[in-house]
Amino acid sequence: MNSDSFISAAEPDLARHIRPGDTVMWGQSHAEPASLVRALIAQRERLRRIRIFLGIGAGTLLTPEHADAFDLMAYCGTGANRALAEAGVLDILPAHYSQLPRLIQRGPLRVDVVMLQVSPPDSLGRYSLGMAREYLVDALITARAIIAEVHPDVPWTYGGPYLHEDDIDLLVHSTEPLPNGESAPPGPVEAVIGKHVAGLIEDGATLQAGIGSIPDAVLSQLHDRHELGVHSGSISNGFAQLYEAGVLTNSCKSIDQGVSIGGVLIGGEKLRRFAHRNPALELRGTDYTHSPRVLGSIERFVAINSAIEVDLTGQVNAELAGGRYVGAVGGIADFLRAAQASRGGVPVIALPSTAGSRSRIVPTLSGPVTVPRSDACVIVTEHGVADLRGLTLAQRVPRMIAVAAPEHQETLERAAHRAMKRA
Repeated sequence: MNSDSFISAAEPDLARHIRPGDTVMWGQSHAEPASLVRALIAQRERLRRIRIFLGIGAGTLLTPEHADAFDLMAYCGTGANRALAEAGVLDILPAHYSQLPRLIQRGPLRVDVVMLQVSPPDSLGRYSLGMAREYLVDALITARAIIAEVHPDVPWTYGGPYLHEDDIDLLVHSTEPLPNGESAPPGPVEAVIGKHVAGLIEDGATLQAGIGSIPDAVLSQLHDRHELGVHSGSISNGFAQLYEAGVLTNSCKSIDQGVSIGGVLIGGEKLRRFAHRNPALELRGTDYTHSPRVLGSIERFVAINSAIEVDLTGQVNAELAGGRYVGAVGGIADFLRAAQASRGGVPVIALPSTAGSRSRIVPTLSGPVTVPRSDACVIVTEHGVADLRGLTLAQRVPRMIAVAAPEHQETLERAAHRAMKRA
């Protein structure tokens, strides 16, 4: 690292390290290096055109107008990405999360420059990747340049890799406020769904939970359980609360006993305090958190994910709503298949039965099949639980109708009857 490269976040000359035509990647959600992103936007006229790979956007730093210099792509349409997708300037990569390491390391998604948010160094001079590892670990292998923003409030987390100053081409200070990240309390529908899902989780289970109000509602219902474990893509406030309550011990895990495993921290100050220098939490790369080999060794694995809609045979759309890309392929199939194969595992899709006046239990999906019906799941709404595992198509239909909103059940029954007559 050059002697003059440790500077304030207001000054970085990114054009010294980012070239036109480069692919740039940074941490998603609360691991977004906001000061560096602002500098990139301010200097975009000098950088055009570069390709940017986005994860979940924590803020609204990137707007559709920035497509004048940036080619934007992402694996998801969630968070701040929704406005980019609706404006038609976001190209979606519909890949399983477990495929991202290979795509980055072998070429199609090769990264030239990675921008990081890192913690202050420890006594050995090691900068932690802080809030996220996941696919950033692979980007560090391929990147020509590493640009990092060190922030005093970013936790020093275990799991490696760690960086020294000599590894970093440009290092800046930032004190820009981090996202609050405190989620709103679950609403009444989410609370009921949370109770239904909690009823499927036994003591000693290892949990994966997606992001959003429903996974949060599930975790809030588990404070009477014992010896739970975690192996998840994201670690939320709810997991931290279970740890503080003595529920989350990881003592019964078949691998990584005593340690919570995740890829990214998505939460506020309480979660950062929980994570800081906590050896009972390790953040790992996607090639570990989503690896079929690793997941296949976890017993009593319960995967809790949500969706946009589910049809009467158990097909799941987790990507498109009303023709707009608002979700992702992401890790949903990776985790659900692991839970299906796990001894004592439970693959859960939890969702409200309606969106406004529309049923989310549908005769035919309005979007792509993110999870096929061959990967039979346990579908949960506020109206109950439909365990589709081992059921024929004809057996699934009445169970799915039973968890639909009562005002839509007659319509669904008629649609199912018409489909049977055509078959």
